[in-house]
Amino acid sequence: MLTKPRRARSATRRAHRRLAGVGCALVVCAWASAAQADAWHHGHRGAELRPGDLLVSTSDYVPADVTAGVTQLPPGCATAPTGSCATAVVSGDDFPAVFNNDSVDSFFGVDTPVYLDELTPWGEHVGTIRVPTNEFVTSFSSKSELALNLSPEGRYVSFMGYDAQPGVVDSSNANTPGVLDPGNGDVGPYYRVVAQLDRWGHFTFTRTNAYSGDNGRAAITNDENGQDLVYTAGNAGQSGSPPANVVQSAGAQFVTPSQQPEADQTPGAPTPLGSFNITELGYPLDKATKDNNFRAIAIHDNVIYYTKGSGGNGINTVYFVDTTGKACPNGVGLPVPGAQLPTSPPTFTVENFGTAKKPNNGLVPTNMCILKGFPTNLAKSTTNFPFGMWFANDHTLYVADEGAGDNTFANGQYVNATAAAQPNAGLEKWVFDATAQQWKLAYTLQNGLDLGQPYTVPGYPTGLNTGPGGTMGPWSPATDGLRALTGRVGPDGIATIWAVTSTVSGSGDNGADPDKLVATVDAVNAAAPAPWERFWTVRDARFGQVLRGVSFTPGTESDRW
Repeated sequence: MLTKPRRARSATRRAHRRLAGVGCALVVCAWASAAQADAWHHGHRGAELRPGDLLVSTSDYVPADVTAGVTQLPPGCATAPTGSCATAVVSGDDFPAVFNNDSVDSFFGVDTPVYLDELTPWGEHVGTIRVPTNEFVTSFSSKSELALNLSPEGRYVSFMGYDAQPGVVDSSNANTPGVLDPGNGDVGPYYRVVAQLDRWGHFTFTRTNAYSGDNGRAAITNDENGQDLVYTAGNAGQSGSPPANVVQSAGAQFVTPSQQPEADQTPGAPTPLGSFNITELGYPLDKATKDNNFRAIAIHDNVIYYTKGSGGNGINTVYFVDTTGKACPNGVGLPVPGAQLPTSPPTFTVENFGTAKKPNNGLVPTNMCILKGFPTNLAKSTTNFPFGMWFANDHTLYVADEGAGDNTFANGQYVNATAAAQPNAGLEKWVFDATAQQWKLAYTLQNGLDLGQPYTVPGYPTGLNTGPGGTMGPWSPATDGLRALTGRVGPDGIATIWAVTSTVSGSGDNGADPDKLVATVDAVNAAAPAPWERFWTVRDARFGQVLRGVSFTPGTESDRW
């Protein structure tokens, strides 16, 4: 039972009506027409962004130069020092079947344009900004990319992608020009790029050699006290024994925005911001690039937080960067009061923790901690898959859990993607227990997500994926959990949270599934959810489109509702 006064319950209902009850005119019908949606993507609005609105990052598929039965994958495989070639089974203009090429190239991806849709908080479309494709693209279907993060002072929204062109194949797993891994079969090379957008629609793009062999996933700008520094999240490495420079390009990174045109930039070596090693908790040594396989980033009260939620190595949990050296001598702890955001990267060295035959490089020292109360069990035995984070206040943290990505299908449902099978999938609410001095999971919101229930998308195939390279599973996607999120607390203590869904399907790569932007409300001080609390859909991705990140617009103040 919800233990709060009637006023709070009424306020929660008002908040729900404020967003969900406005009717078809503002939420559903605003996205009903594919023709309308196409029209919105025809260029920049040419006006400054409106504070208090939402931004949603999207991408539309474009054909790649891939011919079934002819093209050799991955690109450059014939000249790569390691790896082997395989013949494409589906052509680049056959969407979504093109991702059945994953059956012969496990890292298959196609670079595509990025759009930033400005919406009112209730989902009405305001305008669309097309990110310049000569400076920035994303990898379709890299589902962990394009998170949007508003800076602490609200001046910038930051995100990450690639310095490549639409239609390029496999840039998300290629080397970067300054960090070459001879064991990576995806040659490339392509710089990763940090983008910053201000409230007047101006972009800054900064190349980086970080995340060689993998993808940069999230970025956030430190703009406090006149700073202009960027912290990023991602992973690096594809080979069995990544060399030292690849290890340095993984995980938590520090990037100084460049003032030069992107084409003139020649970035140096990556500059790590943080490092974690599972040996801090007494576990046997593992690859440092796996331990630091970060998905999302957030800043709260001058502390940088990260999540790890994928892969079979390391620990899927919430971390923070300890800038004091006092927070976690044993790998788990709480931020030290008065900690400050870093204004320069720490100094790390790379040490071989393995043997001459089996090198296992890692960064020294370790300066990251698991936030006390969050899981500390190894990923191979976990049911936790955290992604985005949002602090409602100092003692309330909402964490999106994307689900296991298991697409076992039976009796009309993805049986391992149901709420009963995934108790943590959805929106986790964590509260700080001042007595125990640790965070505790209060509850997980799932109602209305329809976990594991297939839905149809106009134009998207139905039935089973039985074509060349097909999985033999159903095309229709189902929601598996949540990824990126943001939120706002109203003066009545009611939080409204917007999030992008994760999916499962029988597609060759379920990151290509059309997903959704959803929203819910929750009383921040509630110890249990109200029985009527549920998610509702704010926007559906259309055929050939994916939704990735959500944030408030630059210029939004922290106390604005």
